[in-house]
Amino acid sequence: MTEFAFIEELSDDAHEEKNQRKQEFPLMPEGEAFDMGTDESGKPLIDPRIFDAPEFFRNPYPYYRILRDHYPVFHDKLHNTFWITRYEDITECYFDDEGFNTIPKGSSSGVLGNTQLELSGVEHRRRRNLYGQHLVGKALNNRIPAIEHLADEIIDGWTNLKEKDSPFVKDENGRRTIELGQVFANEFPIRVVCEVLGFPKESQSQFYYWYNSMMSGLGGSDTHKMGVEARQDLEDYVSEIVEKRREKPTYLYDNEGNPISKDIISKLCETKVDGDFLSSEEITSNIALVVGGGGETTRGAIMNMWALLLRHPDQFSEVLKHEENWDKAFHETLRHSSSIGGQPRHNSFDIEMHGVKIPAGSLMQMVDFSANHDDRIFKDPEKFNIFREDLYSGKLLRSGYAKEGKCSHMAFGVGPHLCPGAWISHQEAVVGSKIMSKRMRNPKIREDLMPKDIDGKKPAPMGIISVRDLWLEFDL
Repeated sequence: MTEFAFIEELSDDAHEEKNQRKQEFPLMPEGEAFDMGTDESGKPLIDPRIFDAPEFFRNPYPYYRILRDHYPVFHDKLHNTFWITRYEDITECYFDDEGFNTIPKGSSSGVLGNTQLELSGVEHRRRRNLYGQHLVGKALNNRIPAIEHLADEIIDGWTNLKEKDSPFVKDENGRRTIELGQVFANEFPIRVVCEVLGFPKESQSQFYYWYNSMMSGLGGSDTHKMGVEARQDLEDYVSEIVEKRREKPTYLYDNEGNPISKDIISKLCETKVDGDFLSSEEITSNIALVVGGGGETTRGAIMNMWALLLRHPDQFSEVLKHEENWDKAFHETLRHSSSIGGQPRHNSFDIEMHGVKIPAGSLMQMVDFSANHDDRIFKDPEKFNIFREDLYSGKLLRSGYAKEGKCSHMAFGVGPHLCPGAWISHQEAVVGSKIMSKRMRNPKIREDLMPKDIDGKKPAPMGIISVRDLWLEFDL
């Protein structure tokens, strides 16, 4: 939900020029930046064309380090934006809801509808409170039985996939090989969101269409029409459900089949603002936000977390011994290799940061990726360590955490616009991973099936996208 992806409408000539620019930056060993020259004082230069290059997407952190150290506010004239890369600067902007006013208008509403992402101040607080109560506290705990049931159900289905000769499940010599994305991580978050929202099971296949089309529609003009059509189809479907739920709510159940709480749609149907019930359009917009926050974010967190833990077997061993360490693993994964990039903002007033003048209304990119690797905050930021002493690993807080030498990661942001799907993403990734860790004995990564770095030996860097395929094997 908070990734900075913007629509570019380019001519054929512009596309060709952009592709040519991508080839100008060679792939470097992970952690090393391509030398783009220096100025008269010896300060390294940054060519903004690097931001379009494959080298940047696979190996971004040495370039973020240059930005943080030498250009904490980088005026990128090529992309008409200002990159903000230091942790403290980004935090300050996130908490100033008036000075740095939400995401750019129109960047989400075309597909997701009239959501809180583009609102600020009182109106934003009212919208957020409409469903915030359904995503935290007791309501969060009420979802655990449904999440556990769905995780077991999906894992039980692996044997059936194997019998159907699925290319993603193979048994050999007492070991089973799976591709975690195809057999679990891609499907699990969407099914969980579908269930806790209260969609009928028969609508699940349609839910995949809504989710995939709307998420794709946020990324570019070619898919925007498809996203808008899917969103309208979702609203039409939800309007029928809403009319029924207003009369007869439906529930979530515990492991014994006893009702424990109403599902989110039923609760939203009961919600009033200024004495009026929410419209179907308002309910649909809230649903779209939860879907996005609990879908792709969770998929990326699960894939990255398992890849990092299995490549650090000592830490994985400690997670298996003490289940509370899954929370630490989740937070450190999102600090080290988040699938969420940052949040764009428009500044309401003319400002100056680090000697750079930023006119009112400028596009400012708050680069959470960079903040999470700021060595002013986190020691040895390139190192994955679930036991690091400078990272807060407790309950997600909108206010963030910055005391006693510990700070929150920035994967979900902080402040008024903290990602609304943060809590459900945390819960899904941790609960689902606990279930998998009990069902997979002695898991290892099939490195022979994984992509390699430029040396042909080491694993390919995660970069600023999540692991797309993760091949694992475990004892049957």
